Amino acid sequence: MTEAARTALVFPGQGSQRVGMAQDFHRQFAVAREAFAEASDACGVDLAAIAFGDEQRLNLTEYTQPCVLAAEIAMLRALRQQLGLEARWFAGHSLGEYGALVAAGVLQLGEAARLVRRRGALMQQAVPAGQGAMLAVIARGLDLAELRAQLAGLEVDAANHNSSSQIVVSGSAADVEKARQRLAGKGRRLIPLNVSAPFHSRFMREVEPAFAAALAAAAVDPVAAPRVASNYTGAFHVADAGAVREALVRQISGTVRWVDNMRALVERASRILEIGPGAPLGGFFRDLGVTVEAITDLAAAEQKLASADRQERGT
Repeated sequence: MTEAARTALVFPGQGSQRVGMAQDFHRQFAVAREAFAEASDACGVDLAAIAFGDEQRLNLTEYTQPCVLAAEIAMLRALRQQLGLEARWFAGHSLGEYGALVAAGVLQLGEAARLVRRRGALMQQAVPAGQGAMLAVIARGLDLAELRAQLAGLEVDAANHNSSSQIVVSGSAADVEKARQRLAGKGRRLIPLNVSAPFHSRFMREVEPAFAAALAAAAVDPVAAPRVASNYTGAFHVADAGAVREALVRQISGTVRWVDNMRALVERASRILEIGPGAPLGGFFRDLGVTVEAITDLAAAEQKLASADRQERGT
């Protein structure tokens, strides 16, 4: 089996953004500049300018999402061209799933950038600022079914099943506070998240039809889809364009089944690399006893991939 066949790439989502992300790749490699230009043209906004120096817009969901996507694909294209990085399997967390779909060839970058800008705008508009909230629940041995039972009767949903020690809940601000009171104790850490809306909750359902309309016009390559894990189903996408679109629409209000995604990847890949402006996913994999290599900047990329090449050659 080749190194590529044993390799999986994972992409973080919203929350990993930072001013200056992928700027070192942009500065050094034409393919990275071309990726930002391609995504910017599709969105009608200069994503590089936002990503490299406009912190206010970078943290607005409508712009965060295409900026993170452009940064991740700019990094990936440079890694592929300059360092020969290839992989067989792909996954991404929430917004990061679009990076995975582009990396696998299921969506083209421009198409995906247009979609995630629309996605971000719709998600932001779904709930007025201040009326929604999200809360990270952190403790060893968290059980998703048990936690959901504790949320019964509240307008709160399990947004992200990130690991056996972290579940994020999302819903109305008032009921998230009630959930915090219910979930207190048992050694749990409860951390409010600095977000502008209750993502991946029932409050996002109202925007799904509008996003479905935008997605209907997108070209989807179903042949490559089974190489990408679906947040919505927890398994790999099936080779059906309609099913891929449906899963992406339902992902907006559904639970991000990241634990299932990780398990599916680990069954197939012996090497996993996280590519993006931050590296939050490695900690989730550690709960499974799996080490993930993080590539967040050019220096890290050169070091890690050069080390892998030396190991491959036995030097």
